[in-house]
Amino acid sequence: MAGPITPSEVDKTTVIPDVVFDIFNTLITEKWDGDQAIVLQDTVVERITRTLGCPRHTVFDRNLLDIESAYRKAGWTVVYDKPGYNETYPATFIFKKKRK
Repeated sequence: MAGPITPSEVDKTTVIPDVVFDIFNTLITEKWDGDQAIVLQDTVVERITRTLGCPRHTVFDRNLLDIESAYRKAGWTVVYDKPGYNETYPATFIFKKKRK
């Protein structure tokens, strides 16, 4: 059916390859301390570029790190934290079990 795309369909057009979820899942498992997993963005990007054989900018151009909503739907509380102006610390994804 032809016609304009709806806002809800736009969310579905960002295709994140399964390998990206595999990388996040592996890192969450590796970093899990019983309460949370803190995953460094640089580590994720390095593994994605190595696995997909793509340059770093491709990860950002294709929005391959936009996984928060998928993990939230799966039952996680996800916080993305990056340094602000005049701050110098690594960007991280923090995964915690949702509290009931």
